Amino acid sequence: MERFYSALDAIIAMKKIRGVNTYCRLNNIDRRNFIAQRKDLERGWFQLSWLYPMVKEYGVSAKWLLTGFGRMFEEQK
Repeated sequence: MERFYSALDAIIAMKKIRGVNTYCRLNNIDRRNFIAQRKDLERGWFQLSWLYPMVKEYGVSAKWLLTGFGRMFEEQK
């Protein structure tokens, strides 16, 4: 989960999206659960479906998200 939120911060810093609200709205994620999960990683509301847009739309490496190995972003081809 920490890598997920790190990647989200990187995507926001790169100005690919405006912020958390935008990510949640575009991907039909309950923003309240999303924010509460970030504040308390033990909460148990995290859903694997939150990862999909990161990989598909923003080029975050699925391998890095799941294992921590490799680079955060896939190489652009």
